Amino acid sequence: MLSALMSAARTPELRRKVLWTLGLLGLFRLGAKLPSPGVDFAAVRSCVELKTGGESGGIYQLVNLLSGGSMLELSVFAVGIMPYITASIITQLLTVVIPRFEDLRREGQSGQATITQYTRYLAMALAVLQASTLVALAARGQLLSGCPEDIFVESSLFAMVTTVLVMTAGAALVMWFGELITERGIGNGMSLLILAAIAAQLPGQGRSILESRGGMVFTGVCLAIAAMIVGVVFIEQGQRRIPVQYAKRVVGRKMYGGSSTYLPLKVNQAGVIPVIFASSLLFLPNLLVQITQGNSGAVQEFVQTYLANPNHPVHLTGYFVLIVFFSYFYVAITVNPEERAAEMKKFGGFIPGYRPGKPTADHVSYILNRITLPGSCYLGAVVVLPNLVLDFGAAGSASALAFGGTSALIMVSVALDTVKQLESQVLTRNYEGFLR
Repeated sequence: MLSALMSAARTPELRRKVLWTLGLLGLFRLGAKLPSPGVDFAAVRSCVELKTGGESGGIYQLVNLLSGGSMLELSVFAVGIMPYITASIITQLLTVVIPRFEDLRREGQSGQATITQYTRYLAMALAVLQASTLVALAARGQLLSGCPEDIFVESSLFAMVTTVLVMTAGAALVMWFGELITERGIGNGMSLLILAAIAAQLPGQGRSILESRGGMVFTGVCLAIAAMIVGVVFIEQGQRRIPVQYAKRVVGRKMYGGSSTYLPLKVNQAGVIPVIFASSLLFLPNLLVQITQGNSGAVQEFVQTYLANPNHPVHLTGYFVLIVFFSYFYVAITVNPEERAAEMKKFGGFIPGYRPGKPTADHVSYILNRITLPGSCYLGAVVVLPNLVLDFGAAGSASALAFGGTSALIMVSVALDTVKQLESQVLTRNYEGFLR
């Protein structure tokens, strides 16, 4: 990795791409600290420092983590990247359900451009909805519950609408930053924005753990996170390689094929998507109860105790089960063994010992189901075990999330993908071949 970075620094084109990426990430973090109009930023900061927001209910922990802490501060980028992530997941699911999206996916680059445009429109609609919900909860005192100060300078309808429009424009700007990084920079732009948001949370919450639990606990947490990162790297790099043989065929006067390769199936084929799905579904009851019943009531107390508390056994068990379920669900709708078998058959490929067509598809499906079980259990363990084994209750549940398996999983996955892309570009520009 260090050699790839050194080679990139010596290559003018790659150096410009790296600087472009770092510059956009810097602008993203600047917007995350820029207060929205009509918001008393000093009052918001005092409420956040008193830890009165985000930890009683817990429903916004993941969203606040992915926004770099800007959501609870009601900044310009308070909505962050979550609308685009949600829209991307929805359009990907619709590709399997709606034939129109399936036809667009098969059209290649032009169809993918159309799907991307639909994703942008849907992301803007979700950004308006999320910004409106955020401002409404903040105005009612349910976002920063227990805050003794009024966080809005003016509570008129015009001021609220202005704040919503500014947050929606901030979400559009964040989406544009991500696309610019993907097009002109290094790595996947949306993933790097999430990485920057999570990394920005770590110093402050690490200090919170150090001040509340002491140096011994903080050292143990750092060692546990280091061991978790090693395990995540090991599993994320794991593959089940199915051997594929291509028969020889003559095209004109040339002979093609006759080579052996493999079909790689990752152990964690679903990535971090099941974690996002499970978190959203598990925190949805708390959001609905807060909107309909406020901060009181028997249902609210039940949801707060059993579903919103990240250290409660019911929450942990439900979280683990939902992650396993969504892992199988996401793999089933994104990986089609029939298509893989049809592609191999089209180009004269086959798996040794299995006939092309349905027997090949059944074999791939069997292996995929076998490796999805350990992959889903690995995801659940990485996310649940930090809250189960390392009790961060005195440091706050938000700190537990930032120093937990979700952040480690996202950061390691994004870092590995970015380094691979950087190494491939360095190799393309500095390929020496067999002769030196």
